[in-house]
Amino acid sequence: MGRLDGIPGFGIDRVADAAGTDADILRLENYDTDIPPHPAALEATRAAIGRDDTNSYLPFSGLDEMKSAVAELIARRGGPHYDPHREIVITDGDGSALLNALFVLTDPGDEVILTDPTYAGMLQRVRLVGATPKLVPLRGDRNGWRLDLEALRSTVSDRTRAVFLMNPAIPSGWVANDEEWGAITAICRERGIPLLYWMLWEAIVYGGRAVVVPSALEGMRDLTVTAGAVSLEQRMIGWRVGWLVSRADLAPALAMVHIYNGVVTSGFGQVGAAAALRIGDDDVHAAVGEWERRHEELVRQCKGMPLVPAHGGWSALFDAEACGIDASELSRRLLEQKVAATPMTDAWGGSVATRHLRLVFSNEPVERLALFGERLRAALA
Repeated sequence: MGRLDGIPGFGIDRVADAAGTDADILRLENYDTDIPPHPAALEATRAAIGRDDTNSYLPFSGLDEMKSAVAELIARRGGPHYDPHREIVITDGDGSALLNALFVLTDPGDEVILTDPTYAGMLQRVRLVGATPKLVPLRGDRNGWRLDLEALRSTVSDRTRAVFLMNPAIPSGWVANDEEWGAITAICRERGIPLLYWMLWEAIVYGGRAVVVPSALEGMRDLTVTAGAVSLEQRMIGWRVGWLVSRADLAPALAMVHIYNGVVTSGFGQVGAAAALRIGDDDVHAAVGEWERRHEELVRQCKGMPLVPAHGGWSALFDAEACGIDASELSRRLLEQKVAATPMTDAWGGSVATRHLRLVFSNEPVERLALFGERLRAALA
């Protein structure tokens, strides 16, 4: 079991188990949402169930209609054109796409740059493939998060094989600005380092921020490997349909790892996912409007306290140590006040992550989030 040495558990499941089924508990511990998928996506999925061609192992790399829908999505958001048949692989869910890409881009002992904090599923997958994560801190304050660009530049080495980012980022809600994207892409271009980019919720941005497609930035089309899924923007968590997009000479290796790691994605799930993507971004924007309202309420509930606001995504981080309390202890006390929230242990990064408690606002309506401030203050008392 040496491969798993130093890989900690998620922690979310423990908080969820402790919360149980008490309907009075504010569920802020896990990435879920009560906003359903678009009805057209549900209808397309139902219509596909039972069809012989959507209950098959073939084609291994995904249905043509799903590949085309992914290419159309990227182009619609200002990204480059990708050949659906030569540059896109459909994967079984979110995380397997990341693992597939890391197996192709790295060898054991190679280094991969991530932020601190970062998504535990990104950080630990780097370790699973035998690569070494190198963390660059995000600096948070009442205005949000910014990437330490000096630390970024000093972290790059001759052993760096990928820069691994999500934008907006889990769990912080960091959204890279133009200066940060400029620094990241300059490193990739100058050193020929691939950017492994997770576009899982790139359109869930707040405050009128622009949606950025990194592969469209100068010199980045062939340096970017993009992973995505319909889980969050389209609210299709249970469909487990994702994708990888890359330049043509890299795609066959990604497809081969996918075959041996996942074999094939659900055919009827792909039909529903393709329908969801082709609905267009108006559906996503409507959901983003509601999630932004919820985020604003969370910020109001934490007024005067060390919450770092999110610029996108479904969660914001509360600096427990700034209140003189360990994040795990604050999580325990909040549960006594009927709030489930996950502490950011070392599974989620380094010294920056471990200070914080994650508050997921996507699965509670504004009216219930309005109860949070009083419960938080009681837990801190």
